[in-house]
Amino acid sequence: MCEKSKIVSQWLRKVFGQQPVPEFEVNTRTVEILYELAESSETRCREAELLIKDHEQKTEEYGSDGTHLQEVLLQAVGLQAGGLSKPAVDLLSALEGTAEVLKLRDTSLGSYMPAINKLTNDALEAEKTDRRLQRELTAVRTKMTAAVVLRKKLQDDLMKITHTQQVEAATAEERLLNMDFMKNKSRDLACRNKIVQEKLDSRQMEDSLTHQAIVQLSEKITALKEESLPLKKKLEPYSDLSPSPALARVKIEEAKRELVILFINVVLF
Repeated sequence: MCEKSKIVSQWLRKVFGQQPVPEFEVNTRTVEILYELAESSETRCREAELLIKDHEQKTEEYGSDGTHLQEVLLQAVGLQAGGLSKPAVDLLSALEGTAEVLKLRDTSLGSYMPAINKLTNDALEAEKTDRRLQRELTAVRTKMTAAVVLRKKLQDDLMKITHTQQVEAATAEERLLNMDFMKNKSRDLACRNKIVQEKLDSRQMEDSLTHQAIVQLSEKITALKEESLPLKKKLEPYSDLSPSPALARVKIEEAKRELVILFINVVLF
């Protein structure tokens, strides 16, 4: 534990340098975590140092090889290092840059042509892909436009349905209120009818004096008047005769009997 604490303290001072080390709670868990971080950091630092040294060594080797190859090339073509003109140097630099971009093995024509053909094919494929993506994008935009139109239509339909439901709900509520009013009115009329009927019963009113009985009696009287018309027509020929008391009484009695019989038939049947 003490050894790990020392290693952690040294590592923290190294990391923060001139800045003060922040305070933290020292316990077994924090020391263990910081110790693992310190070990990992030291390992990465060592690996980075080795990698830097390796790159430096390879840079020196590549530089030596480049210088040697340059001398060999110049000697082979009979040129000196300072004997090339600036356009020639620029051209060689362009060839070198092109070869690096195309990842060529050398700068010969046999290496350039396949690379250029491949680059051309890649460009054509890229154009095909671009056209295909443009078509897909157009199709997607068309679908999106249709979806937006459909969404707007659905929103309008939803608003209409909502408005219709509100109107129907208000109508149903009004009908319900009217129904409740009619029910209350019906109960009130039934109660009043019952009270009136009880009053009529308490006064021992005859059934013949009720509205229905009076209506029926009126209908019977009307029918009786219609049936008495033939009798009146029979009496018309005797209206111009000189009055005979005995005959008149006989006719009157006969007419009375017929009227009584007719009235009894109407009332009873």
